[in-house]
Amino acid sequence: MTRPAAPDLDQLLAGQRAALARAITLVESKRADDRAAARALLDAALPHTGRAVRVGITGVPGVGKSTTIDALGSNLTARGHKVAVLAVDPSSTRTGGSILGDKTRMARLAADRNAYIRPSPSSGTLGGVAAKTRETMLLCEAAGFDVVLVETVGVGQSETAVADLTDFFLVLMLPGAGDELQGIKKGILELADMIAVNKADGEEGRRRASAAAAEYRAALHILTPASAAWTPPVVTVSGLANHGLDALWDAVLDHRAKLTATGEIAARRRAQDAKWMWALVHERLHQRLTGSAAVRAKTAETERSVAAGERSAAAGADMIAALIGL
Repeated sequence: MTRPAAPDLDQLLAGQRAALARAITLVESKRADDRAAARALLDAALPHTGRAVRVGITGVPGVGKSTTIDALGSNLTARGHKVAVLAVDPSSTRTGGSILGDKTRMARLAADRNAYIRPSPSSGTLGGVAAKTRETMLLCEAAGFDVVLVETVGVGQSETAVADLTDFFLVLMLPGAGDELQGIKKGILELADMIAVNKADGEEGRRRASAAAAEYRAALHILTPASAAWTPPVVTVSGLANHGLDALWDAVLDHRAKLTATGEIAARRRAQDAKWMWALVHERLHQRLTGSAAVRAKTAETERSVAAGERSAAAGADMIAALIGL
């Protein structure tokens, strides 16, 4: 089978969608001969990145992330923005497959020439993001997209990873807090730059959303804000009715202006770069363990011996570490 043509940097910088798609496919490739080409492309594109507004959006399954992003993104393109949406779908732990259905739930954006939607499988990566979400975000910025929305899989134990990729962390909540408030991870609340209670449509929906918002505001009062320049607001919105989304975006821009003035956005991005470096180091170590058939066979043999009680877990770890020179 003929492999697709390598992405061209000039075409990428010109905003050609086909070039962007090829570039993302290249950085997502697990082939050893593609990794060097992907690094070279990212290094060349890097000077053309960093100017976009980066927003991470998370929330429990069913909260209406895709519907809200479809409405918000359409509002932004109507304002003249170019919007990239990186939608991460959960992968099957059994088959590794992913439905990648988010794009079908963003009908308006999918047909918008000033929007680009890239669904990616999580492929077992924790934190609600795909393994190459950060690289994909940089490529979208190089292609001229000035707003990047990262939609995560859904709130879970490691869902906070998206905060290490973006400037603004938006948490969508369902109305009817009550006992549901007890199930919210404290780490999510500590990192949230805004909580938006969705589905505030209709008289009953607005009433329930307002009641839930009051509960979340009370919960936030016991936490110390991450920045002295910003107190996370709690708002009510309706992605379905496109209610409250313009005000939500104005708050995102207000946050950006305030934290840019204090230097916190730049400091946050530098810290994110350092975390990204260590994530890549861990990825390289994993590749050393999985890239060689001989090493895979030895790690499988060690795992079987530990599972059979023939060797301690510590001894097994020592043997596997020795295979990659640790």
